[in-house]
Amino acid sequence: MEKLLEVKDLHVSFQTYSGEVQAVRGVSFDVKKGETVAIVGESGCGKSVTAQTIIKLIPMPPGEIKQGSILFNEKEIVTKSKKEMFEIRGKEIGMIFQDPMTSLNPTMKVGNQIREGLIKHQRMSPRAATERAIELLKLVEIPQPEKRINQYPHEFSGGMRQRAMIAIALACNPKLLIADEPTTALDVTIQAQILKLMKNIQKKMGTSIILITHDLGVVADLCDRIVVMYAGKVVEQGTKREIFKNPQHPYTKGLLRSIPRLDQEKETSLIPIFGTPPDLISPPDGCGFCERCDDAMNICKLEDAELHQVSETHQSRCWLLHPMAQGVES
Repeated sequence: MEKLLEVKDLHVSFQTYSGEVQAVRGVSFDVKKGETVAIVGESGCGKSVTAQTIIKLIPMPPGEIKQGSILFNEKEIVTKSKKEMFEIRGKEIGMIFQDPMTSLNPTMKVGNQIREGLIKHQRMSPRAATERAIELLKLVEIPQPEKRINQYPHEFSGGMRQRAMIAIALACNPKLLIADEPTTALDVTIQAQILKLMKNIQKKMGTSIILITHDLGVVADLCDRIVVMYAGKVVEQGTKREIFKNPQHPYTKGLLRSIPRLDQEKETSLIPIFGTPPDLISPPDGCGFCERCDDAMNICKLEDAELHQVSETHQSRCWLLHPMAQGVES
């Protein structure tokens, strides 16, 4: 399958009064056409910064892309100017932000916010843009779209605001849709509806999706591949089946132990991951998960492991996979 997006050795830092925060440290992954890839990890692991860097939404300064490459449709994103990125954002890459209440403009009607991108990028007339906006509200299953198009965000419920955000992101038929924790502020029932909606839209439009989330349970039905991040690095990536059935990194195993499982016959208690992530102003020389890992060895403190190839599609950054670590017990 042809690659739509390819991120290679991406390093992103932020200059603060306390020092340089190394938010993203050598992240590499790719997204194929029509594929859904989830980037998972706890808060502060760098997943949202990675997503926003793809469309250059991080403020620079204090943010800075230190090194790396972002190829979208074989075109380099890192070197593009603000004017060039304006043509890509919304038109070729759409984004659903984490909190629709703060992402939507409270002073503009929802219809105007959808029409804005259509008029700028697609050069539509106001009448054609209005008709397309109504179609998009129907696509995201908002009832009475002809009426809702003239309402303000505060007149929408939380789930409807998220649907409106999806409509804005899809307005120009982007090739790639980035969804940054699109279900975090919603209750479980609405979460399921939004995820089902995104799945149906992908089938209809063939859009590639990057789903950013801290909840592995959310991605179980929606995603094809999963990228697990910790302390600014990719610690494991593979197909959905490989990550759920055969996790190799201790952090991935910890995430799976800390969520309820319906595929196990015996009822087991949830086990939290104790401790806190490392300070990325002065990240450790070794494995970032070392201090929280029950299987840590001396080498883990001194040097970080390379990504070991578990299978053709499965990689894990752990010293336990090194040939010299065979037979090591917890």
